[in-house]
Amino acid sequence: MKTGSRIAIAAAMVLLLTAYFLPLWEITLSAPQYPEGLSMDIWLNGITGNVLQINGLNHYIGMQHIDPQNFAEFKIAPYVFGLLILIGSVASVKGSRKLLIGLLALMIVFAATGFIDFYLWEYNYGHNLDPHAAIKVEGMYYQPPLVGYKQLLNFLAGSFPATGGMLIGLAGIITAATLYIEIRNGKRNEKERNDRAAGALDHRLQSKA
Repeated sequence: MKTGSRIAIAAAMVLLLTAYFLPLWEITLSAPQYPEGLSMDIWLNGITGNVLQINGLNHYIGMQHIDPQNFAEFKIAPYVFGLLILIGSVASVKGSRKLLIGLLALMIVFAATGFIDFYLWEYNYGHNLDPHAAIKVEGMYYQPPLVGYKQLLNFLAGSFPATGGMLIGLAGIITAATLYIEIRNGKRNEKERNDRAAGALDHRLQSKA
């Protein structure tokens, strides 16, 4: 790997490190009775925000209470990010393209797994309702959007990456772009070597002739 690529990967790992200090995702709820809105911030190892108020609303419509202690993901994710940062740091120091390929593959797998897990949690959260809830609306489910906005009764629910999530996305883009550049440069260098070797061979053949 060239020096610029190694610096880029080091910078990407610094961006991944911010996941330990910044929220990754934000879910918001707005309604006329809550002019300032309600929100939850999802971190690498927990949830903060208006969790108590949202749980109070959930109680009336039969939705499950949100308890960070019930999420195994919050115990696993810090170690996964630590592994990614370790692999990326070693790749940057050693200039290893193979480690860089492994890093990007793990980042893609982890991101896909995370979104699938998030969607499945939202689906269960919005569909597995208490049949004895105080408020029941026939045929109504309360699954929040994966990304974007969705109307749920008189609440407008929003789901978007927070600052940490955007920085992680940027780290992924930097990693993918760096690997692409490295592979492209490698192919170009190989072509130049082959052209030089072919030219040298032609020169020797002409000399013998």
